[in-house]
Amino acid sequence: MENTRSAPGHELTWSLRGRHPGDITVAADAGPPSPEWITGGPTGRGVRVCVVDSGVERDHPLVGPVEDAWMVVDGEDGITVQRTDAGDSCGHGTACAGIIRRIAPDCHLTSVRVLGERFSGTGEVLLAGLRWSVRQRFDVINLSLSTTRTRFAEELRALADEAYFTRTVIVASAHNTPVESFPWRFASVISVGSHQEDDPDLYLYNPEPPVEFFAPGQNVRVPWLGGTSIRTAGNSFATPFITGLCARILSQHPGMTTFQLKNTLYLSAANVHMGAEVSDGPGE
Repeated sequence: MENTRSAPGHELTWSLRGRHPGDITVAADAGPPSPEWITGGPTGRGVRVCVVDSGVERDHPLVGPVEDAWMVVDGEDGITVQRTDAGDSCGHGTACAGIIRRIAPDCHLTSVRVLGERFSGTGEVLLAGLRWSVRQRFDVINLSLSTTRTRFAEELRALADEAYFTRTVIVASAHNTPVESFPWRFASVISVGSHQEDDPDLYLYNPEPPVEFFAPGQNVRVPWLGGTSIRTAGNSFATPFITGLCARILSQHPGMTTFQLKNTLYLSAANVHMGAEVSDGPGE
């Protein structure tokens, strides 16, 4: 039988647009958890989630309590990580935190601010914030950011691997355009793109990596600055949906590794069907 599927890395899929769940049906070789196993009981209680972003607006009604807030400062003494009351510089982090809170309402949220106004930031500051977060041993880190600068790739890869082997799960957003960026491209993180389906709780496994999962991220309502909310779109807002699911799973099974979380998410994705036959191509 000739294999007509694209080789890994060819015609990469960054988000699910113009296609639907039925177009990416996947055959699995074991029974999945029931949907209630993830969504029915656990609430994220006891799970420490860190949002590495633009900060989080405190007391936003759609976000709730933020346990702690830190900020990466590039000053005269070099790059340091300091406690802060500065809040959110542009709204992006608040949006991500609100999505996590909706999915895992009882998780413990911490904010690490690495972006300034107008979504500005540097690779050095991103690295410092991620490094600090990994070494604080958070359960889950939401990273709805990436860098296209290849000079940061190896250090980001090392940090992602460090997190993977110390049971800190990094959930990373794919770039919104089909360009190379990091760290979502690394297998040691859980990578996320967006889909355009109307179901706010639908998530899908991508059988054509490197993006592993698709979650709601197009025309979604999110919290924003000043206690408000807006509608927006992007892979950034699909990522915290998966972060929230990871928190729910870990609140019920705290010993799970990133590998086990990926498998659980895969088996319970809406487009993974047990016993289905998926052809690799036409017969000879």
